[in-house]
Parts: sequence; structure tokens; C-alpha cells
Amino acid sequence: MKVLVTGGMGYIGSHTVVELVAAGHEPIIVDNLANSYEDVLERVEKITGTKIPFENMDLCVKEDVEALFDKYDIDAVIHFAALKAVGESVEKPVEYYSNNLISALNILNAMKARGINKFVFSSSACVYGQQEVFPIPESAASMDNTENPYGTTKTFIEQILRDYCKADPNMNVAILRYFNPIGAHPSGLIGEHPKGVPANLMPRLADVAIGKVPAITIYGDDYPTKDGTCIRDYIHVVDLAKGHICALDKLCEGVGLLTCNLGTGTGYSVKEIVAAYSKACGRELPTVITPRRPGDVPASVADPTVANTVMGWHAEKDLDDMCRDAWNWTKQFLD
Repeated sequence: MKVLVTGGMGYIGSHTVVELVAAGHEPIIVDNLANSYEDVLERVEKITGTKIPFENMDLCVKEDVEALFDKYDIDAVIHFAALKAVGESVEKPVEYYSNNLISALNILNAMKARGINKFVFSSSACVYGQQEVFPIPESAASMDNTENPYGTTKTFIEQILRDYCKADPNMNVAILRYFNPIGAHPSGLIGEHPKGVPANLMPRLADVAIGKVPAITIYGDDYPTKDGTCIRDYIHVVDLAKGHICALDKLCEGVGLLTCNLGTGTGYSVKEIVAAYSKACGRELPTVITPRRPGDVPASVADPTVANTVMGWHAEKDLDDMCRDAWNWTKQFLD
């Protein structure tokens, strides 16, 4: 299939493009490079041995989206493109709602006009908010649960997709709720490299490991968890990328609407991740405790049963793999 990958130059998007090629698909990348780099394309092409079409554009411009769909004979869409920093979304809610909702609606309208009926949506564990039962099943999501505007944009788009599938029985949608992707491609050619001050834990650890900053900031050690720091279900980005291939396969069967978690089912605290990354890079990384960050929840761990049973997808890599590959990427490109 010819698969449009929005945000395909980003962290998860670029790894998914690699897996698409490996599975025999033809990806087309669109990205405005707001949080990614143009040289990612060269590195993805080096891994895959394939030339990949790339369009630099803003998906919030409807006319440009229409032109994009006219230019390529697209069979399916994987939609990653979005603003995604939890803390920033609390500070800039209007920007997050505008960007994330308008871009998604422009794509869906373009698909509808052309009869394209396969859509994989990059959602998030943020839709669950604070939960008391772990691991978290898909049924725990609610429009009232989210703790931040970023998560709320995901719930809004999920609802749009549910309504779309009800209205059009030919529409096939996979809503994939990511937990916490870390790691990098084993080649070390692509990995997580956000622009500006990183919001996610792993690139902040990388900055400490290479001496760019003196210590890793831990936002709060007074959560009701085993060591006081937030607990998350961390998943290797390659495992996550492969989940999209499994989702596309299911959509080709005419599954209608599929919603599933992509996580391992195992939770690790921030302090445990710091320790594992310290082991990978061969030295203990210093930490500094600061107050909690707005919008963070104490714990979030997936129940991946639906993905395991319905899609036949299973996370294969463990925490040591995640930290080893992340450090390998860091050594090659960020020092």
C-alpha cells in the first residue's frame, strides 16, 4: 500500500516509516519540521535502501492538504503529526487545540472526498488521566479523564473517529494509545532528538550523559508510588512502530473501529529509568528533584491484551534494550 505518514520525520514516525518499508509498503512522508530535522530522511533512506517521497507542509492549511492528496495515490494514512508536549499544552491550550484538531480534520475530509478508508491514529495514554486500577484497559478512557489539553485533543479526535465509523460502515480506523516510547533504531541512525528544551525523559537523560546539562531534573518525588516518582509503561520505539504495521494489516480485513493500547504492561519509575540509563552509558547520572510538573499523573501502565490478541502484536524488547539502543543513538549523533 501507499501510506501517507504525517509527522513521518519525527521520532515515532521515522521508525514507523522504516517498518513500513520492511513490510513492503510505500510510505510518503509529510512533515513541517517543527519538531524534527530534514536529515532524518537521508538516514531513514540509508536504513531502508529506498528513496522515500517527502513533502514539507503545514497540515492546518486545507488547500495544501487537498493538493497533497491530489498529487499522490494514497491507500492509507498514519497520522502522527501533532503538538505533543504535556507541559506546553497547559501553557498554550489554544495553540494545541487549533493545531491538532484542524490538521486531523483536514486529513479526514481529504480522505472522505477520495474514498480512502484506512486511518491509523496516534493517540496517547494521556486519554486515561489518573487511574486507580492498573494495568489500564481501553475501557477506562473518558472525555472527563484527561489532565491536560494535549490529552484532551486526543480524546476529541478519538470521538470524531468513532462518530465517523458509525456514519460510514466502510471506514476502518485504528486508534493506538501509546504509553511511553523510548529507545532508538538498533543501527543508531535514528532516535529521539526534539528541538528546543526536551520534555521527554530519555532525551533529557542523553543531555546529562554527554555533559550538556549537569543533572537530570525529576519533577516530583512525592507521588503515591514505590519511590515517589512517576511510574510509566515504557516501550521500545521499534516495538511501537511495528504495532502500526499490525494495525494496517487489521484494517485491510475490514475491522471497522479498533482501539488498543500499545505498551508492555510493565511500569518503571523515573528513578528506575535513570538507573537503567546510567548502566547503559557506564556512569551514574546525577539527579535534581524539583516540584511536580503540571499535567503529570502518578502512574500509567498499559493492559496490552487487545493488541496482543486482536492484532497479534507483542512488545519484544526489554528495558535494557531500550536504554542500550538509546545510548547507542546518543553516542553517534548527539555528542
